[in-house]
Amino acid sequence: MFISFMAFAAVFSIVVLVHEFGHFIIARKAGVKVREFSIGFPFSPILFTLFRHRETEFTVRLLPLGGFVSFSEEKSEGTGDLFGASYLTRALIMSAGSISNIICAFLIFVTVFILDRHLFITEAVLASTRTVWAILYGSITIIFNLLSGHGSMEGLAGPVGIATIAGQAAAKGLWNLIYFTGVLSISLGVMNLLPLPALDGGQLSMLLIEAVRKKPLSLKTYRVVNLIGLSLLIILTVLVTYKDITKLMA
Repeated sequence: MFISFMAFAAVFSIVVLVHEFGHFIIARKAGVKVREFSIGFPFSPILFTLFRHRETEFTVRLLPLGGFVSFSEEKSEGTGDLFGASYLTRALIMSAGSISNIICAFLIFVTVFILDRHLFITEAVLASTRTVWAILYGSITIIFNLLSGHGSMEGLAGPVGIATIAGQAAAKGLWNLIYFTGVLSISLGVMNLLPLPALDGGQLSMLLIEAVRKKPLSLKTYRVVNLIGLSLLIILTVLVTYKDITKLMA
């Protein structure tokens, strides 16, 4: 169990940090100020600041799993320069996390195919492309079936389920664990593009509404929608975790 937890913590942290770095680097390139880059769950207290670079504080929060980037200062009501950016810039920033996850997964698969399966570079690139597409297609199909009522929650895994799979991958060797990191990276990228509040896809949906209305939504609307979305996400996580625990005890 300890190995499973450590494997899960390592893999999940890497995948989340890659995701948040995507948001961070595109925001920086676009001239949008990032006030905080945090390792840890939002709303949990800051334990300490690792360092500060320009306007960004790199922090560690009480609940270390997960991470986020913040475009507002600690006591600010707004979101800094983000809402002042163009629709295209904001869309690129919001989608950059998922794109980073997919690129990271592709590079992981190429590395595994070359170093572990001893394929030539061209073969590894082709195999990695097919693998990324297969996982993308599978993930989207599972989510679509679930949302349309034609699927079940069997294809979803919460922290306990992911930890179990990570432990099994680690037990089979380092390369299997690295490969699983790529799979999880794509899954996280796809999940975050769902048009649900509190996820990147939800933010993109609200951005689309703004573009159609040609009028920005109020900050209060953003805060309320995100709070509702986060609550629903926590409820879903609890339900999936319960399913995972029940499966383990069966």
